[in-house]
Amino acid sequence: MNDHSSTDRSPWAVFLIFLRLGLTSFGGPVAHLGYFRDEFVLRRHWLNERSYADLVALCQFLPGPASSQVGMALGLSRSGYAGALAAWAGFTLPSAIALILFAQGIAASQGAMPAGVLHGLKVVAVAVVAQAVWGMARQLCPDTPRVTLMVAASCLALLLPNAWGQAAIILIAAFIGLWRFQPAKTTTRATQAPTGRTSVALFWLALFFLLLLGLPLLAGGIDQPLLSLIDAFYRAGSLVFGGGHVVLPLLQAELVPTGWVGNESFLAGYGAAQAVPGPLFSFAAFLGAATMQPPSGWLGGLICLLAIFAPSFLLVAACLPFWEQLRGNTRMQAALTGINAAVPGLLLAALYQPVWTSAIHSPRDFGLALLALLALMFWKLPPWLVVIACGLTGALLEMLS
Repeated sequence: MNDHSSTDRSPWAVFLIFLRLGLTSFGGPVAHLGYFRDEFVLRRHWLNERSYADLVALCQFLPGPASSQVGMALGLSRSGYAGALAAWAGFTLPSAIALILFAQGIAASQGAMPAGVLHGLKVVAVAVVAQAVWGMARQLCPDTPRVTLMVAASCLALLLPNAWGQAAIILIAAFIGLWRFQPAKTTTRATQAPTGRTSVALFWLALFFLLLLGLPLLAGGIDQPLLSLIDAFYRAGSLVFGGGHVVLPLLQAELVPTGWVGNESFLAGYGAAQAVPGPLFSFAAFLGAATMQPPSGWLGGLICLLAIFAPSFLLVAACLPFWEQLRGNTRMQAALTGINAAVPGLLLAALYQPVWTSAIHSPRDFGLALLALLALMFWKLPPWLVVIACGLTGALLEMLS
């Protein structure tokens, strides 16, 4: 396996790579996985298609934002714990900073992005996800049984459109892999930096549960608004499966009735979060900055941002070393063959709902999505350029209509 560059193993290089993605990755978590695949599998060759699918499958099992966890895992594998933090910071800070500025009213004029631009960004997500599905399916489903498993997983995901359904599909695919597929005699794996000793991984796992159980007790026993705020966001990041949209009702129930954030402010921030790239969990930065309890502003935003993402970091650091060991087991390889066939099926279901259904409303939308797909797959234009072009085209079409 040839690395794109030996210099991109440093945490600073990891940060810069993810910063560019954090500035341009519109379209939600499924689209983010497409951007990551394009950058780290196809362009930089940090890992191969099978290893990437393994990583996506692992993060589908964990609570929290799957795309951010995949980014942390990539950074951890590349450059240790500093690399995981660098990947998270680069991918998350652009949207978090924009949302804190919006909460403070400094960027209120830019907070409301034109509807045409927003629609253009939704359309380009269709092309990004379609490219990812096509590329992963070609690599991971080379024969009829695996194509059949992919389609079955996609149909089942459409019937069970929730995070628990996704986890069940992956589990079923693992059993089918054990029953139907022989483990590969040789498995090509990406060259990766050590992801940590198992003893250290157990420490991270213990810390995750200690905070999950201990923070509510501390918040209940100590009358400190900041502690209650940290507890609310840490629990949200720990217990929610399915990504950013699923966490929103929980945060609204925690913050609005208590008077920490007004309902109108909450909804305005949610609208602004749709207009920025990067993970939707960065909405926590807006809520922390907009809270009526001190601290608010920059300090409140950063504290809430760290609190909601902390469980993801702890779980990735705890699980990845065991995952790397299990992948070397022959029975696990057979199970992963089934899982890897199901992962493109899950993405295919997500390509239809919610990506396609929220973006393709007219023939011109379909035409714009086709042009974006052509630009990505055949003209080989960088994704950030295609994103900008689709946003501007969406605004132009809105003006002409």
